[in-house]
Amino acid sequence: MDAMHDYNPFELRPIATVQSPLTDLMSAPKQAHEGAPQAWLNFDPTVLDGLDALRVGDRVIVLTWLHRADRDVLVVHPRGDVANPLQGVFSTRSPARPNPIGLHEVQILEIDGARVRVDALEALDGTPVVDVKPVLRRV
Repeated sequence: MDAMHDYNPFELRPIATVQSPLTDLMSAPKQAHEGAPQAWLNFDPTVLDGLDALRVGDRVIVLTWLHRADRDVLVVHPRGDVANPLQGVFSTRSPARPNPIGLHEVQILEIDGARVRVDALEALDGTPVVDVKPVLRRV
């Protein structure tokens, strides 16, 4: 096996699911600042201890699995605009890519048990959340 494929199989499991008014892929904003709505992250009960020390007002990075994305794409027109020259997906924020991981910096607005409400999140309703990490601040 070559070095690129010399790894143990790994499993990625969702820890939460996005609950959002966004349901249509074509009309959803491409970035949060383009009008994305607030959304709820509904956490699996088995990971609730992981929410300890998160507070309203915290900025976090939500990593999602863009489950409706095309995984066979390696080049795209940035922002889906054919007027933009083709580029490799690794130089873009396109959801279409071999491993469609979404990266979203959001602020926590409310914590209600297993539910966390966040500000502008451009992920579609039902999108699996695979991790949440704090935004690091420079000291």
